[in-house]
Amino acid sequence: MSNDILNERQLDAVSRMHNGCILHGGVGSGKSRTALGYFHTQYGGSIVPFKPMESPPDLYIITTARKRDSLEWLSELALYYMSPEIHANYYQNLIFIDSWNNIKKYKKVENAFFIFDEQRVVGKGAWVKAFLRIAKHNQWILLSATPGDTWQDYIPVFLANGFYQSKREFIEMHVEYDPHCRDYPKVRAYHGIKRLERLRDKLLVEMPVERHTIHHDIDIRCDYDKQAYKFVMKNRWNTLKEEPITSAAELCYELRRIVNSDPSRARAIQDIFANRHRLIIFYNYDYELDILRNIELPDIGKEIEFAEWNGHMHQPVPDTNAWVYLVQYNAGAEAWNCIKTDTIVFYSQNYSYKVMAQATGRIDRLNTPYIDLYYYHLRSMSNIDLAISRALSEKKKFNESNFAFFLQSQKAKPVNAA
Repeated sequence: MSNDILNERQLDAVSRMHNGCILHGGVGSGKSRTALGYFHTQYGGSIVPFKPMESPPDLYIITTARKRDSLEWLSELALYYMSPEIHANYYQNLIFIDSWNNIKKYKKVENAFFIFDEQRVVGKGAWVKAFLRIAKHNQWILLSATPGDTWQDYIPVFLANGFYQSKREFIEMHVEYDPHCRDYPKVRAYHGIKRLERLRDKLLVEMPVERHTIHHDIDIRCDYDKQAYKFVMKNRWNTLKEEPITSAAELCYELRRIVNSDPSRARAIQDIFANRHRLIIFYNYDYELDILRNIELPDIGKEIEFAEWNGHMHQPVPDTNAWVYLVQYNAGAEAWNCIKTDTIVFYSQNYSYKVMAQATGRIDRLNTPYIDLYYYHLRSMSNIDLAISRALSEKKKFNESNFAFFLQSQKAKPVNAA
């Protein structure tokens, strides 16, 4: 076996990793093989020169459903003579690769090694409870390109490392809620920031990557039906259901439907495709998918192929000279890559900076033949698009309740600043 399994940056990251750490590397930086390199060195193995492990424990890899199903981890494991197939595994340990959806199946496992691929342990749900139980009785590391949008995103990992005894303790020490927001909790300020930064830095193992690519972010100004938008804002009325709007989420959905359904967005897609003949287009909602499916693309003298990855279809990226690949954010923002194009179009913005960063990385790979990568952002001057853009620029997650509260406080002011 050659000694070039890992590059210098990856080897340096392995030397700095420890149990309970977060390997923080950008999309496409090689976190998977680096994590396996760390596992390899923890049980008597070495990488340069290569030396096999001595009696490694069972290995559990908890990843996304798509990454599990794509068998991407198998090629990384093979670099270290490992495989989930017993007959192909050099060692006697068992190796399991499963999705976060099934993490509860493994909460009673002990004395094993877990690699948690991509940050999914936020909040207080069943996944977090299973993660905390696993972390208590096993060795583990976590891989993430975007570890946290807020300090509260770090709570489960802080608890797993014993920095706090409970979520309540963390909140009492660091979180100040806005007393005026009684219907939903809104953080007004965090306290003890220096301590939080120190704890975060103790866990994060940075693995920077030198890329040969250059990002070109291009904003496309789109229009929207201002009268319909103002009507919904003023009357809190769902024009499709013909009934009052009863929640912040419903209000934001209706406003976004008006904005994102505007014909100017379809025209923007037509213009982009006329110049760049292979497009990955990310979208959020099914009504957007219907629009995208029915766009009449300009005649470029080539046959145009359409494919989709979403909750309805799981088709691969086309392999022709002209194509459009429609990808729903939640279904396909991570765990795949494409080096057949240099262009992504964001038909609408996702609420999460993490998801947007993951989507951006689908074409920014170390082995892409392109240097210049083009990202087209379709946005309007509506206050909801502006608010989402502001949250993303601050690397935060857009909060529907906060936006609705803002609108309520601005009720006496003009609805739209555009």
